[in-house]
This record gives sequence, structure tokens and C-alpha cells, in this order.
Amino acid sequence: MKNQPPLWIRHASQLVTLAGSSAAPLRGEAMEQLQVIEDGSVWLEHGVIQLAGTDEEVAEAYRDRLDEAQAIDASGKLVTPGLVDPHTHHVYAGSREHEFNLRLQGATYMEIMNSGGGIHATTSATRAADRDTLFAESSRRLDQFLLHGVTTVEAKSGYGLTLEAELKQLEVAALLNERHPVDVVSTFMGAHAVPREYKEDPERFVDCVITEMVPEVARRKLAEFNDVFCERGVFTPEQSRRILEAGLEWGLLPKIHADEIEPYGGSELAASLGAVSADHLLKASDQGIRMMAEAGVIAVLLPGTAFFLLAESANGRKMIDAGVPVALSTDCNPGSSPTVSLPLIMNLGCLRMGMTPAEVLAATTINAAHEIGRGKQIGSIEPGKKADITIFDVPNYLALQYRYGVNHVHSVIKNGAVVVREGRLA
Repeated sequence: MKNQPPLWIRHASQLVTLAGSSAAPLRGEAMEQLQVIEDGSVWLEHGVIQLAGTDEEVAEAYRDRLDEAQAIDASGKLVTPGLVDPHTHHVYAGSREHEFNLRLQGATYMEIMNSGGGIHATTSATRAADRDTLFAESSRRLDQFLLHGVTTVEAKSGYGLTLEAELKQLEVAALLNERHPVDVVSTFMGAHAVPREYKEDPERFVDCVITEMVPEVARRKLAEFNDVFCERGVFTPEQSRRILEAGLEWGLLPKIHADEIEPYGGSELAASLGAVSADHLLKASDQGIRMMAEAGVIAVLLPGTAFFLLAESANGRKMIDAGVPVALSTDCNPGSSPTVSLPLIMNLGCLRMGMTPAEVLAATTINAAHEIGRGKQIGSIEPGKKADITIFDVPNYLALQYRYGVNHVHSVIKNGAVVVREGRLA
């Protein structure tokens, strides 16, 4: 990056900076405050944003160096921070399209899982895959994320459910973070399901997660966060609390898959623990929403999962109005949301959850960055932040949601280098 010439993005129809939001995630009416600059311009150098303003302002500031820069003409286009996907399970092997057909015939998610499919099917495939295969499959998915404007993703484990297989998933995620342009932030989720070999004694598996998996993951520094699927038939609120508290003792910050299928106290648990986030929340109670707002827990909403499972989406409008900071994610996984299109998730946020175009953009940039602990490094276009930027071939952020179901990404800049150009990997 140090040997690259400066990049100068010029004449954006709209430059959305979200400036001033690095200290905390946006909530309530603040999620509408995108800080839009018309005829916008950004100067990038050494992998860092140096200046953002009108084209005239940037040209004046660098008037003695303009010939050094590689100029990118963004006329008629929308420029935003690089998109951030804060909840994925993209490191896995295998596919489950046959389950899609079963659901269309009336089978539920939990029925499929309890019959040996669902998470258990992917666990078998992921356990069987060697590291090279797992890396190759996951790297291809990251390429697709990048083509859809995503520059940073979170990756959860949870398709191993043994210490060895969980470590394999997390080690592959770490290698992807080293070798792929997309940054990968890892979350340990050994408590994704009770494996079939522990079906008759789930408490023994909970003890295994607490006493064996969490300490080893922390010792190897393979994850920053610890997640659990708190749901009836998976892990109880009491078991979830023990697992998350064990993670805290080892320095892993808590997240919770909460209240997805029924109200089960997951959002309340997230608030009581001061969790970073509670995710899914299709059935979150009013009390849980109030408690999350008071505790500052980020709601990570996954409208693609509800869409794919033919379920009613979480009430994003209610949560924003209650003061809960909201982020959006693909929940990329092989069973309930096999997509890498965060722009489609943004469309669904508007069409299925009552969110505005401004709110979904805040939810997939700065709020998502805060959810993975990167709010001071990425998620907005401000001097000193990483030069992660997405350019869309639409004139404004309203058109990005109006023209739904289309990948409008024109170019992506990662760490100051062009990695997608005119819709293709550079």
C-alpha cells in the first residue's frame, strides 16, 4: 500500500460518510443522519482515508499533488463506506438444497434439525472436510461477498461441535483473514447445537464447551466473541448464561442467537449480561426490547433468514423506535440463509421490516462495524479510518433500495486498493 499512488474518488453524485459516528452505534433518529455530500470526493493514501469533502474542497487541499493520484470518476454514482456483514456462518462444507424442498412441502426448521438434518448435516460435512477444502469453499464465498460490496465479515464456528473440528473452522477463518482481501472477524460458537452423540446428555456437552472448548479457543486467540443458540430444544437460558459467562472469564465477548423461533428470554439474557448483540429476534418480547435499549445491546436482524424460512421478519421498526441500535446481516449459512448478498438484505430491511433506506445503510456500515468491535476503524468515511469504500452504480442511496434485487456494485476499494472494478474482481 505504501508504494501505491494515492486514490482520488471524484464527483460522486452522493458521498455518504456517516461521519461522527465512531464512538457508538447509531440509534433512533440518529440512524437517519447519513452525512451526505453531493459532488463528493475522497482522497485515499497508504490504505487510509485522508480527506472527504466536496470535489472542490479535496482538489484545493491537494492542489500540489493532484498529478500523483489515480483518479476514479464516480460521476452519477453513490459512494459509501465498505459494507460490513456482522453475522455469518460462511466457513462450512457441503450444501443442503434438499432441505429447501422439504420446507416447501411443510417441514419446519426444527423438525428437519431434530431428524438429523439442519446443523447436524452441515456438521458432518464440515467435520469430514480437510482444511484445504474448507478454505477453498469459504474463499469462493468471500469472493462473492466482495463482489456485493462487503469489505469485512464476521465468521462464526459452530459446524464442528468437537474441539478439533471447531478449532479447524476457526483456523481456516484466521487463514482467510490473512490471505483474502475481505477482513474476517471470528466468533466461537461451539454452542450452536447439541451434537447427536450428546443427545441423551446435553449437560455433558455444555460442560465440554465451558471447560474444554472455550479455554482452548481463548488460549490460541482464535476468536474475539462467544455466541450461543439460546432456543427451546437447543440451549436453555440458564445453559446459555453459563456458556457466555465462561467466555467472559476468558476474554470472549458475548453474543446470543436469541428469540428466533419463540419468545425464550434470549433478549432479556443479552441485556442482563451486557452482551454485544442479540441476533435474529423474530419473537423478541417488548420487555426484552426495552431491556436491550437500556443496556445498549445491538440487535442484529437477519431478514434473509425469515424470508428463506417463510417466516415473519423481526420488527426492525419497533426496535429502532424503542432506541435499540440495529445492524443487518445476511446470516450466510447453508440451511436458513444461503446468500452472500448484503444489498438484498438491505432491500428486505426496507420491504419486510419497516426500515428506511437511510437506516439500512447505517445498519450495514457503522452499526455493523460497532457490532464486531471495529467502529473506530471502519464503517464511516472519515480521515484516519481504513480506506474501505464501495461505489454503487446508482445516483443516490434511495435508488439503491428502490431498484431491489440487483447487485449495483460498480467498484470496491479495500485498504486503499481497487479490488472490484466495474463489477468484476480486479
